[in-house]
Amino acid sequence: MRPRRGFTLLEMLVATTIMAVAVVGLLSGISGATRNAARLRDYDRVVQLARLRMNDLLLDERTPLDTVVGGEFDRALTGGLEAGWRSTVTVADLAPSAGPGDFALDRVQLEIWWMAGSQRRTFSLESYRRRVLRQADFVPGASR
Repeated sequence: MRPRRGFTLLEMLVATTIMAVAVVGLLSGISGATRNAARLRDYDRVVQLARLRMNDLLLDERTPLDTVVGGEFDRALTGGLEAGWRSTVTVADLAPSAGPGDFALDRVQLEIWWMAGSQRRTFSLESYRRRVLRQADFVPGASR
């Protein structure tokens, strides 16, 4: 009798089962990595928008003090992501005898929000800017 070469049906079933378990494990790992990559992409996009908005706030001295200002970002900038911002500028430090031409230190607070599915996510930034006081800052009843 001549020896036969090849695999038995049992060996093929065992090999197929092992391969199926490995493929399912790999696919679940890939789907988790894809979700994390999408979450990080959205977060990175929002951080860049926050930097742009903070730069605008630091440069624009016309932003009203002690007033909440906000809005939504254009979806063309966010890649379709629903996102917005809210900011407040307050006086952080001012000399007691300050007058026009002196400096004031303003605190700029910025909160960025975006929708991740049905969940609203936020993070906050804070910075300070130096501002030259004008005569208009000393009008009676005006907040400094």
